Amino acid sequence: MGGEVTRARILVVEDDPEAALFVVHVLANRCRFEVIHTADPVAALRMVTDEHWDLLLTDLDMPGMTGLELLGALRQVAPGLPVAVASAHALDGVPAALLGYADHYLEKPLRGDQLIATATALIGRGRQPYPDTPGHDTLPT
Repeated sequence: MGGEVTRARILVVEDDPEAALFVVHVLANRCRFEVIHTADPVAALRMVTDEHWDLLLTDLDMPGMTGLELLGALRQVAPGLPVAVASAHALDGVPAALLGYADHYLEKPLRGDQLIATATALIGRGRQPYPDTPGHDTLPT
């Protein structure tokens, strides 16, 4: 492998420091992705607008802006960016609007192998346009 290989860039939006540390550790150390973390959804939105990313991984419950609000705004500025959503809550009651914004759902507590499989698959295929069906059943769990 030459030095010219560009590593995939992942933006992690997570307000829980321990969860963020785990995600960054797994994706950066085990997969060699370039992983940047922010606890601030507003900052994340600015970063997505200004820079290229291959994947965004976000928590749903955050102070200041919910994951749903972030996703709605995100789709305005980066419609093609694959997004994985992590939540500690059962996703049965997830609003239909959210299903169209996110590409995959991960239930907390996150598992390393699941995280790697999801990130690799989403980065590999990019965002799929699926107007009617939620994308959370198309990836390994």
